[in-house]
Amino acid sequence: MARVSTKYTCASCGYQAAKPMGRCPNCSAWNSFEEVVSAPTKSSSFGGAYGGVKGGKLTALSTVGRREEPRTPSGVPELDRVLGGGLVAGGVTLIGGEPGIGKSTLLLQVADKLAKDGKSVLYVAGEESLEQIRLRADRLGVTSEIQMTRDTRAEHIAALLDEHKPALCIVDSIQTVQIEGEGVAGGVAQVREATAMLTRAAKESGTSTVLVGHVTKEGTVAGPKVMEHIVDTTVFLESVGQYRLLRSVKNRFGQAGELGVFEMRESGLVAIENPSAAFLAERPVGVPGSVVAATIDGQRPMLLEVQALAAKTPYPNPRRVVVGLDPRRVDVVLAVLERRLDLTLGGLDIFVNLAGGMKVPDPGLDLAVALAVYSAVVGKALPSDVAVFGEVGLAGEVRTVTSALRRAEEARRAGYARLVMPPGVEGAGVGSVEDALKVLWQTSRERAAK
Repeated sequence: MARVSTKYTCASCGYQAAKPMGRCPNCSAWNSFEEVVSAPTKSSSFGGAYGGVKGGKLTALSTVGRREEPRTPSGVPELDRVLGGGLVAGGVTLIGGEPGIGKSTLLLQVADKLAKDGKSVLYVAGEESLEQIRLRADRLGVTSEIQMTRDTRAEHIAALLDEHKPALCIVDSIQTVQIEGEGVAGGVAQVREATAMLTRAAKESGTSTVLVGHVTKEGTVAGPKVMEHIVDTTVFLESVGQYRLLRSVKNRFGQAGELGVFEMRESGLVAIENPSAAFLAERPVGVPGSVVAATIDGQRPMLLEVQALAAKTPYPNPRRVVVGLDPRRVDVVLAVLERRLDLTLGGLDIFVNLAGGMKVPDPGLDLAVALAVYSAVVGKALPSDVAVFGEVGLAGEVRTVTSALRRAEEARRAGYARLVMPPGVEGAGVGSVEDALKVLWQTSRERAAK
């Protein structure tokens, strides 16, 4: 006779153990284990090792037809960019982010735009009352008819999708959805089974569904990791100063790694179509230590400002302070400047900052860091029409980087006519950091002489 098995599952990460633990060894969460009882499975000793079960029908890949998934523009260009062109009929998107970062605001704006285009929208409010949503709608200027419900039973939501077949369904949030017989709301089993049920309902009804997910203190979506495998698209909303970055980490209908930039205003989240101009708006011109770098975040090229400051240190050991960049890569660049260019940095505190609050671990920023530090130490400002990118090796050479052509195109589109970049990108470039310094300041002296 089969026995009922009992396991204990961490509600934060899904780690399973044979007995409850005070602290999860996988995610270090305290008192997060929940008891999960699994019913016995029926088995048969007849019919061979697999109980007499026969395999299903096989289909050759060459016989499967091709079908483009229909997309619906969300009305927000930056969101469409991240999703790969718009909302997919029957597609399920999971959006995560810190509390209060603007997830509900963005989705309410999308619901308003679709409803104004004559499409039906269902909003499942699991965390707020309908009156609270109405107050937010008044603040954002939302006037369209959006159908709302406070019923968070997964079976009832699936029935609504099957009955009404709305163009868009927003579930805010998936941690509040309950399914019968699977423990308390927000638990591992509840979140997993509720996500699976809503995904099946979305596929069958052709409804574009967006699930809002809580995040842990590490910034990942709370709940079992299998939830992210069930959905089609996973995006995260991050905060960078006054801006919000929407980043896709998984997309079955498009390219993962796309980035959308928004700004939080009184009227809601406003898309920033030219992030390079936004991040360089306050850049000082003609100041030593300031360099415009062409970087790429995910799949999106952007121009950012790399700043450096050198000051005489009052301490026995000079300080190295790095903000927004990889500190180890900056240490490598500083060592190259001291060894290959004989630049004395031993008695100086060096501060390197990626302006705007961005954090970009891009090797293509090495050359910009080198030129910014050199400019700050010698007190010479770079020309205002120069943009830089390239990786710096230990021999002082400048190496090529990923998406070099896209970086160059973005720099020229922003009005930077002179590019200091690796050789071979467009038939020209600099082979070393020393060559870059010669090109910059020799050209500047020649222009001044003319």
